[in-house]
Formats: sequence, C-alpha cells, structure tokens
Amino acid sequence: MTTTTTTDPPAPAAAPARRPGPRPGPGTRRAGRQLHGGPVAYAVLALFTVGSLFPLVWTAVAASRDSSRLARTPPPLWFGSNLPRNLGTAWTDANMGLALFNTVLVAGAIALGTVLFCTIAGFAFAKLRFRFKSVLLMLTIGTMMIPPQLGVVPLFMVVAELEWTDRLQSVVLPTLVSAFGVFFMRQYLVEALPTELIEAARVDGASSWRVVWHIVLPVARPAMAVLGMLSFVQAWNDFFWPIIALTQENPTVQVALTGLGRGYVPDQAVIMAGALLGTLPLLLAFTLFGRQIVGGIMQGAVKG
Repeated sequence: MTTTTTTDPPAPAAAPARRPGPRPGPGTRRAGRQLHGGPVAYAVLALFTVGSLFPLVWTAVAASRDSSRLARTPPPLWFGSNLPRNLGTAWTDANMGLALFNTVLVAGAIALGTVLFCTIAGFAFAKLRFRFKSVLLMLTIGTMMIPPQLGVVPLFMVVAELEWTDRLQSVVLPTLVSAFGVFFMRQYLVEALPTELIEAARVDGASSWRVVWHIVLPVARPAMAVLGMLSFVQAWNDFFWPIIALTQENPTVQVALTGLGRGYVPDQAVIMAGALLGTLPLLLAFTLFGRQIVGGIMQGAVKG
C-alpha cells in the first residue's frame, strides 16, 4: 500500500514594511505651488510703492502750480491748473525738443555700443584662452576704482584737440565700453554658455565671429537686455560730462534743464515741469518694454 504525501508550496515572502517618510511640516511647500504673501508683506510692499512714487507725484504737483504757492507752508498736495502753461514754458525756454532728440540718440548709441562691445569682451574673458588674460581682467576691474572726475581734464583735452566740443560724439564715444559691463557679461557667460557648445561649433568649422553672432549673442540675450536698460538709464541721467562737453545750443535733457534754473529768482514750477518732461520718456519706455526686460531677467535666472 503506497502512501502519497502532498507538500504545500512555500508561502511567498512578506514584503518588507515601508517606513513612513517624514511628514511635511507647516513651513514646507509643495513643488510648483505658488506662494502667497500675508498682510504684513502686502503692507510693506504698499509702503515701498508709495515711497517710490512720491517724488514723481510731487514733481507733477509742483509743475501744476506757480512758484508763489510752492513757497507757502504747508506745500500743496494736489494738482493745480498751471500744468499746460508751465510745460509750454519749459519746452520753449529749454529747447526741450532738441534736447530730447539728442538724448535719445546719445542714450541709444551708448546702450547699443555698451551691450555689443561688453558682450564680446565678456565672452573673450569667459571662454577664450590668451596670454595675460587674468592680468587684463584685473586691470579692467581696477578701472572701476578710479573716480571719473580724475579723467575729465585729459578727456576734455582730447575732445578739444579733435574739435568735438559741443558735438554729440564727444559724449557718446568715451562711454561706449564700461568696466562694469565687461565684468557683468563675463560673469553671466561663464555659467550660461556651455564650453561644449563652443567646441562643437569649432569642430563644424565656425570662426570666432560666427560663434559670437550665432551662439554667444542668443545665449546672452537676457543679460544684454538688463545691461542695455541700465546703460540707457545711466546715459539719460548723466549730467557731469555732458555739462562740460556740450552747451545750450546743442544740449541733452540734463544740460537743457540747467537753463531753466538761471536768473535771479528761478521759477521752481517751470523747473519741475522741465524735470517732468525729461522723465516721461523713461516712464514710457519702461511701460512698453518692462515686461520684456523682466522676462529676460527671469529667463536668465532659470538654469536647466
């Protein structure tokens, strides 16, 4: 008699128990979730906004009054009815039409030249190999430590020798390249421009200038937008060198505004109207291109 023994299959091994991960605390946020500020943050932002807008609003209020009302205490806090008359007086007395045209040319040329030349120089310091590279970079940065007032006398001697006094090129050419712009573009291209991309272009037979036009400039576009905006605003507001090189016959905005303050008793309302005329183009430019500028900054801040 044969006895058959049945053997049960082995039970599957139990899966190891998963340890619960740390629970997110109250201060953590999920990825991709938009953060919202509290009442204190909005109050601080509102305070800074009011403080930033107050000088512009006060300029407009003062430009709409007359000098006798501005001299009283307390000063006016709301708009008057003299704004069109004061704007017309400032436009005529300061030759503001020619001044705005000259300033647009000067600031635009300086911004374009600074962006182009500083980008090329920054690319050379960031990615190219040549002798005395570190020494030249340190010398370039070292020029930022020299006060610009020390170079006014030799610069004016050169301008006078070239017979460029009272001409716009005397203001444009000395400021086409800035040490800050070179250093700014160099620091950006060190991180944003991969060396492998340049080597691949070299393998394909691209020259240095082709690498600049087809690779460097597209990559550096966000930083170029920021540098162009800063250079344009700085050139628009520059007063020290234009007041030396130019006259009232061929002025920029800042030079033209000095003509409004002349006289035994300067008309403060007309001066404020001229300052308002000189500020409006910058506000218009930022209104039109502010989103592109901020978008370029954010695009440069995001690294893949």
